[in-house]
Amino acid sequence: MARSNTQRPTRVGPASTQRAGALDVDALLDDPTTGIIVCCGSGGVGKTTTSAALALRAAERGRKVVVLTIDPARRLAQSMGIEQLDNTPRPVTGVEGDGALDAMMLDMKRTFDEVVLSQASPEKAKQILANPFYIALSSSFAGTQEYMAMEKLGQIHRDAQAAGTYDLIVVDTPPSRSALDFLDAPERLSSFLDGRFVRLLLAPAKGPAKLMTAGFSLITNALTRILGAQFLKDLQTFVTALDTVFGGFRQRAQQTYSLLKADGTAFLVVAAPEPDALREAEYFVERLSEDGMPLAGLVINRASPEPAGDLSADEAMTAVERLRRADGTSVAAGLLRLHADRVRMVERERTLRDRFATAHPQVETVVVPALAGDVHDLDGLRRVGTLLAEGV
Repeated sequence: MARSNTQRPTRVGPASTQRAGALDVDALLDDPTTGIIVCCGSGGVGKTTTSAALALRAAERGRKVVVLTIDPARRLAQSMGIEQLDNTPRPVTGVEGDGALDAMMLDMKRTFDEVVLSQASPEKAKQILANPFYIALSSSFAGTQEYMAMEKLGQIHRDAQAAGTYDLIVVDTPPSRSALDFLDAPERLSSFLDGRFVRLLLAPAKGPAKLMTAGFSLITNALTRILGAQFLKDLQTFVTALDTVFGGFRQRAQQTYSLLKADGTAFLVVAAPEPDALREAEYFVERLSEDGMPLAGLVINRASPEPAGDLSADEAMTAVERLRRADGTSVAAGLLRLHADRVRMVERERTLRDRFATAHPQVETVVVPALAGDVHDLDGLRRVGTLLAEGV
């Protein structure tokens, strides 16, 4: 049963003197006003697994969920028992409870093609899809993945609103700082389309021949001699298509950006208890603060479990030294060393977490202990989901 009395994700602002409490994951998932959860963080911290586990737990608590991964790795499909993920949501079988779960992976080129086919006439679309510049841009151009991520997220949200297919979208973002590049997609696309060179290339298409200046003729003649007439023609055709076809995309991308700032969205920053990963987490928190994005909290993933007993590292090493003097090496001494190493690791991780909490006291946090093995099926994802809900 969904609950509606939960605390909404906070707008990250100036640090306060009082630390936030633990992140209540189930309250976030159960809140019917939570429509989008965006998981971001550096590479190798378990972000994809966290996204899948959150989606599965939400579905098994009654939500209608789709999880979208933008990470090119195939771990999500394997863990959910799907042979291959693509641009179409695929149902995940074996979900318990009254909810439902679909999973999909962003296909950058196919999403770009869908934009063309939806915005242009069949003849115009055929011309664009065959253009060599379009083929290069839609396949490998820097930033295209982020543009298309915005487009696909917007598509899913619009379809979900129209048809009632989903009430929660979980987004798994690319690793490292590029995970937030999609926040910049509308501005960068607008800058490109409004750039001086693009406007210059669009001049013949936007006005009569008499508006062609001598300067423009000199430039086009020079480009023709260097690059060839067909190259310049293809480039002008491509730029014209961008302006006419993707003006709508630019508007939709800006709408999606606004959606990410809305109250129904919650950002989760995922990090490992390591210096580099937590520095990246600080970057994400600060960037989200600058953009006024709603931050739900921080997930400290794969934390070292607390060792049994209350023997300190120094006490353990003192005992090791006594055993060494008494009878040299022994199994007991080896176990005591392992205990000391574990205690020191836990203490180092706790120090790192405390340092982060001191710098960002307003950020709610949940700590998830490391599992003994890799997650490769729904049972493993359920276990991660339980740890997320029960974490400290």
